[in-house]
Amino acid sequence: MRSAIPKVLHKLAGKPLLEHVVATARNLSPTKIHVVVGHGSEQVSAAVSGDDVTCHKQQNQLGTGHAVAQALPQCDPASTVLILFGDVPLMSAKTLRNLLASTTDAPSVLAAHIPDPTGYGRVIRDAHQQFVEIVEEKDASEEQRAVQEVNTGVIAAPASLLTTLLSVVQEVNTGVIAAPASLLTTLLSRVNNQNAQAEYYLPDVLGIAREDGMTVNVVVSKDPAEILGVNNRLQLEELERILQQRLAEKLLLDGVAVSDRRRLDIRGELTCGEGVSIDINVLLEGDVTLGDNVTIGANCVIRDAAIGANTVIQPFSHIERAVIGTDCFIGPYARLRPGTDLGSAVRIGNFVETKNSTLGAGSKANHLAYIGDTTVGEGSNIGAGTITCNYDGANKFPTHLGDGVFIGSNSTLVAPVTIADGGFVAAGSVITKDVLADDLAVGRAKQRNISGWQKPTKEEQ
Repeated sequence: MRSAIPKVLHKLAGKPLLEHVVATARNLSPTKIHVVVGHGSEQVSAAVSGDDVTCHKQQNQLGTGHAVAQALPQCDPASTVLILFGDVPLMSAKTLRNLLASTTDAPSVLAAHIPDPTGYGRVIRDAHQQFVEIVEEKDASEEQRAVQEVNTGVIAAPASLLTTLLSVVQEVNTGVIAAPASLLTTLLSRVNNQNAQAEYYLPDVLGIAREDGMTVNVVVSKDPAEILGVNNRLQLEELERILQQRLAEKLLLDGVAVSDRRRLDIRGELTCGEGVSIDINVLLEGDVTLGDNVTIGANCVIRDAAIGANTVIQPFSHIERAVIGTDCFIGPYARLRPGTDLGSAVRIGNFVETKNSTLGAGSKANHLAYIGDTTVGEGSNIGAGTITCNYDGANKFPTHLGDGVFIGSNSTLVAPVTIADGGFVAAGSVITKDVLADDLAVGRAKQRNISGWQKPTKEEQ
């Protein structure tokens, strides 16, 4: 990855790769989740902390079998152990349940058929299509390399058997293994490092199990994409596009009108009501909730926001940590910063910025305004070019506008200041004192017209 960030903490759809894997594991209702960490162990451990997660450090990276051995002593010998990989984030809970269902007293391995098996261990079968072994590509013969069934790396087995499930000719082993814990422990103790990498391969336990007369079950994934791992940024981008298209397709099937599923990015959790419409090049991050009949225009960025029913977000608007009521009209080119809370039927127009401010029902700031640390009542109007001067260089101060307040264009409100209900500020005013209810405030210099004024001329050099 050429990065100081551990690979499994690089993000896919806004979440670390490892977080996707742990979330899938949790969907299987395990009694415990064990995470074996190596490079960047402190960062990785902190990222997956939880009551149901125990981290184990692999001091020396001596292969996948060696990695499993770090955690296996803490597994209940009577349990079934499922081994997943932190850089294979698209594995589905449905596929893993099928794998676990095939696992009894013998191990099971997840395989997949892919057109180009380069880089994967091959699943080798006998003439009766029974599992024989998993052969890593660097150790494979030309005949074995022609096999298109690969090992995913995912194995389920009794704890002693877990390391066996990664090989079969004509199939590539995915690496996923399931096995009884006690069996996995026994098998791992017999794995050696006599191979091209001089590593202890987890899949070798499957071949050993077969030598002992056990039947190794091979479950074949129906979705080749779910076995894909990440070793570089190109592969990470490929997985991002696969996952984003799937998220968009789910939205479409749930009734959301997505203009182009190839031009929507969801990096977090999205909840949509009925009749929602999302245009092109929209980025949704964190926790986003869109109410019924919400319309999101093109090129919007929305992060950690709740948007009420029937609200329209016009193109090129940026919204972060904001709450927007029903029937609002936002943008285009609006920026709602953290702490913005809008009531119903509020209008925020082009090039208006709000921060840590509340606007009551029916209030509006249609263009070219900055509203910071401000409370605005209902039915108020903030004219073009208005700014709240909330910062003196050291501290922030509040501005309060009541109901039915009218602020004329190009006005400056110097906080702390209050404009009571029905207050009216003349255009071009600088307001430094409170304005009482229904009063007109004029805070501008008296105009002088100078007759006979001579326009300056440029001196010749």
